[in-house]
Amino acid sequence: MQKTNCPITNSLKLIGGKWKIAIIYNLIKGPTRFGELKKVLTPITQQMLTKQLRELERDQVINRKVYEVVPPKVEYSLTDMGLSLRPVLDSWCKWGNENQKLMQNIINK
Repeated sequence: MQKTNCPITNSLKLIGGKWKIAIIYNLIKGPTRFGELKKVLTPITQQMLTKQLRELERDQVINRKVYEVVPPKVEYSLTDMGLSLRPVLDSWCKWGNENQKLMQNIINK
């Protein structure tokens, strides 16, 4: 893989993709279980959610905590690096809210 110094390209290598930003956005609220993420991210498949969570964990954006209980309990939370995305996502939400009507018109064409 070719290396780049572009901060946008490097950022997208870690958080790019259809579901990663939505996963991160939902984890800002606090630790969340797999089933809760799957429900809020419908129509994501279980396989895709598992893949995206593994990649985010590998890239140190999220933590995975396994509780030694029956039935098994696993929670996902943001690392400090993941939490540092909060101002970016807040700005993105603000932009989305300000441009909601225009975006809906474009999407519905």
